[in-house]
Amino acid sequence: MKTEFDLHTLVRANVAAMQPYSSARDEFKDFDQEMIFLDANENPFDTSFNRYPDPKQRDLKTLITETEKLDKAQLFLGNGSDEVLDLLFRAFCNPGKDNVLIVPPTYGMYKVLAQTNDIGIKEVPLDLDFQVQTAKVLEAVDAQTKLIFICSPNNPTGNSIARDKIEKLLANFNGLVIVDEAYVDFTDTQSWSQRLKDFPNLVVVKTMSKAYGLAGLRLGMCWASSEIVAILNKIKPPYNVNVLTQQQTLARYAKKQEVAEEIANIKMQRATLAASLKECSFVSQVFPSEANFILARVDDANMRYQQLIEKGIVIRNRSTQTLCENTLRFTVGTPEENNKLITALDSLV
Repeated sequence: MKTEFDLHTLVRANVAAMQPYSSARDEFKDFDQEMIFLDANENPFDTSFNRYPDPKQRDLKTLITETEKLDKAQLFLGNGSDEVLDLLFRAFCNPGKDNVLIVPPTYGMYKVLAQTNDIGIKEVPLDLDFQVQTAKVLEAVDAQTKLIFICSPNNPTGNSIARDKIEKLLANFNGLVIVDEAYVDFTDTQSWSQRLKDFPNLVVVKTMSKAYGLAGLRLGMCWASSEIVAILNKIKPPYNVNVLTQQQTLARYAKKQEVAEEIANIKMQRATLAASLKECSFVSQVFPSEANFILARVDDANMRYQQLIEKGIVIRNRSTQTLCENTLRFTVGTPEENNKLITALDSLV
């Protein structure tokens, strides 16, 4: 039976004991004032980028949290969601001792980050409907299991994980349940970030790379309790989100209507592409998707992948992944790109 969740027992002892680095911009916070700044060993000549960025990303966090109607203390921003995930390993998992649990097929960086940090990996595959086998997951965890990673909508399968299954994990696991919502904007479901008050062990990871179209800027978001966020802030690099990323994300995040229209377009194109894939003679199965991509099972994934390469179209062959033999993953492009893809698919023999 699960005991009451206690975050303090989960944090690595060395992290709990450490003092965070204090940067010049942490010590003098009002750096928007007209002052002479001689505190951070910066180049004094204006290049637009000669000053260090706000280490707390205050303006950006204000805009995001006002929109999401959550508290600023519940939000952590990182250099892409991969940095957020890496910091979770470094804060809560002891190298050479602890383990995490993943449910393949899923996002490959969970395993890479575990290996990088010398953390053990437990795997409980999804079932044939690409849903979490909750009972088997809970049976597999042990005293050293600190994190469970759930990608929803899942990459590479595209489906959302049933909410009751995630809720059961949260209610019965004493570690952190990380819900990776990189593709949640393409669904019609509520983000798990709205459930933080119900589950102290819930961590929600998001990204500006997908729906907001800022993959090149690298900004990841983590929603969690203020206590978890404080731990991540303690160990992050002081200036992990650069000036350009903060500025451009502020501008893009403010364009909610434009983003909403692009999402609607992608969802419409997703349906069109799925229908076309179902008509292809060499496609045996098109999996339901709530993401901005579609997974399809074909007769010979290696051959079909190469045929599309020869027609100037790059997709992703996911055949090496668990339960994904002979599958191809198609990102939903612009209407023009999708039409060219459909034409190419129709020409294959």
